Amino acid sequence: MTNPTSNLLDKIRQQFDTSPYPRIPLDNSPKNDTNLLYIHNLITPYYLRNQGVINTKDKVILDAGCGTGYKSLVLAEANPGAKIVGIDISEESIKLARQRLEHHGFDNAEFHVLSIQELPKLNYQFDYINCDELLYLFSDLAAVLEVMKAVLKSDGIIRSNLHSSIQRFSYFRAQKVFTIMGLMDDNPEDLEMGIVVETMKALKDNVDLKAKTWNPGYEGEDGKERILMNYLFQGDKGYTISDMFSALRTADLDFISMVNWRQWDLMKLFKEPDNLPAFLGMSLPDISIEEQLQLFELIHPIHRLIDFWCGHPNQTQTFIPVSEWTDSDWRVTKVHLYPQLKTPDFREELIACITEIRPFTISKYLSPTEEFVSIDSSIALCLIPLLDQPQPMISLVERWKQVRPIDPITLKPTDEEQAFHTVKHLLLSLESLGYIMLEHQSQN
Repeated sequence: MTNPTSNLLDKIRQQFDTSPYPRIPLDNSPKNDTNLLYIHNLITPYYLRNQGVINTKDKVILDAGCGTGYKSLVLAEANPGAKIVGIDISEESIKLARQRLEHHGFDNAEFHVLSIQELPKLNYQFDYINCDELLYLFSDLAAVLEVMKAVLKSDGIIRSNLHSSIQRFSYFRAQKVFTIMGLMDDNPEDLEMGIVVETMKALKDNVDLKAKTWNPGYEGEDGKERILMNYLFQGDKGYTISDMFSALRTADLDFISMVNWRQWDLMKLFKEPDNLPAFLGMSLPDISIEEQLQLFELIHPIHRLIDFWCGHPNQTQTFIPVSEWTDSDWRVTKVHLYPQLKTPDFREELIACITEIRPFTISKYLSPTEEFVSIDSSIALCLIPLLDQPQPMISLVERWKQVRPIDPITLKPTDEEQAFHTVKHLLLSLESLGYIMLEHQSQN
């Protein structure tokens, strides 16, 4: 395996021993950060791959490159009942990670001072591996992915990411500048960080490097972490979508999805997706997922991270997309509310909106699409039974009929077919937006 050179690895270790990352206070909890929990629960990628729902109890989750353990805490909160195992090369960071999980009451967690190449020493097989902000420090991506694959259960899932060489190009230029200035010869500390600040402040505001990378918030004590992780980051490398897919092929891993997949939608870059120029209209529908993501990256490189899920090949369970279901499929469907929505605040507001006959803004509690989403109170009542447990779709239809026994327009009794299609329309919309999961009973 091609690793960072011994000298570079020592520099990286020293940087994180001196300045453990991330510098998030021990008391901070991610409990109310529903979007962060949403992308860190195993349920999300498992549903994307299999259109099924998995129970996280007793699952074993690895946080590779756990740092000071904040993401380990997120993983513990997002995956109830799972065992969390964290590794990092920084001993100081591992100490803080242990303290963090203990402080928040998670005793089913363990942490080891260990490099990712040494994973087999743990003698674990993992259901989920979170390798966040680490893979891009290596020049041989496939070799690192192969190490993780070797300790991944057959149906397990890996989440990892790469720094985008296109989006982050200006920061890589800055790193080259400060390397030439000798600021990265040894472990950058206060002196080197001070020189970065002085240099960037001394540049005219319209100088390209300053205009594209500098923020006054980088000054002062609070900006030190951002200086280190942007301008003086030892071993930082940039990659592309092509690099990611090439590494996955070499490691014999299947791509599942981008982590923030809705924000990589190529068609949303066009003013009129349904009225494209002739050439695009004929060619775009036939290109592969890899080509779609490549085009997005080249046309609109807004993502710092190329953030993806992958797993062993041939593990995807065959299923019919929800958009293609027949009414017969719908009648044997179980409906799950996303776990991040099962909070006291969500329940209280949902009931209040129904009682007061006002729209329920569900996107206030979880916004996977970053869109404003509101539900009419007359149909939002179908969500109430889901707060306690999953429900057969037909049970929600019966509930709707009980609440709305009379059609308000015709004043005739609400028939089965009318109720069925009303509930179906709601569920189809909420599933596409990421608020519920629909599980075909034949998959259980």
